[in-house]
Amino acid sequence: MRPEELIGLWREGQLRLAEAEPSDRRALERVVDEVVLELRRRLGGPFTMRELVDLYLDDGTDWCFQIAIRVAPGTPAAWDMTTVAGAAFARYVREAIDFRAATAPEEE
Repeated sequence: MRPEELIGLWREGQLRLAEAEPSDRRALERVVDEVVLELRRRLGGPFTMRELVDLYLDDGTDWCFQIAIRVAPGTPAAWDMTTVAGAAFARYVREAIDFRAATAPEEE
């Protein structure tokens, strides 16, 4: 799967987060923040979009679900991986060393 395809899915998570019920929003944001921290731990220093995509495809999001349950045990809405994992990966991919080059419009 190409990075650009997954970025689209991850951006959907950001949109869902933005549209979340205000009563759930704080818990959702806490989970996203914790998933981003774990992504930093897993990938370490500089990384490429391909490395993040590979992590997503190889490891899935079960580990994100475990974070969600730990961080927001009383907020089942924060356990929605489409939203929280997607938003976290969308946020983190912007730190990839090749993010701008891959997402910039092509020159004619």
